[in-house]
Amino acid sequence: MKKTIMMICLAVSWVGISYAQNAPYTANYSSKFTIADESYANKVLTLWKDYEDNVLDRHIDWFADTVSMTLATGQTVKGKAENLAGVKAYRGSLKDMKISMDAWVSLKSDRGDNLVCVWGTEDFTDPSGKHVVNHLQEVWGFNKDGKVSIMLQYLQPGGAM
Repeated sequence: MKKTIMMICLAVSWVGISYAQNAPYTANYSSKFTIADESYANKVLTLWKDYEDNVLDRHIDWFADTVSMTLATGQTVKGKAENLAGVKAYRGSLKDMKISMDAWVSLKSDRGDNLVCVWGTEDFTDPSGKHVVNHLQEVWGFNKDGKVSIMLQYLQPGGAM
């Protein structure tokens, strides 16, 4: 898993160099990114830490009122209050939460958007007492005011990525 993450990070470090001139696809959003201000990644990592520590109100002002989050289940939750209520209820039902981070990168698209990609693992006990390990990949987007406006989450339960 760590080898895969390292390869992704190496690939991202070459962002901006166009190797896909004859690519069989055209990106719907963008295929041109540059490394961005690390403060965006620091915000996302702090939010993950707030989740781990179950203090979800601590940085609620970092979210846009219109934030949209698409969870690994496919459910999309819109609005700051709705997202906070949902994550508080879910996180409040879990015990022994431990987070580990594999990698993260701050990116800026050629459209001017700031994005953060993170790869990490959550390890916890669910409400039924079952031990759960989930490997997560998330893409966080920021609006022009520097607030989280979107988050897309992908999950692989159990073993290594």
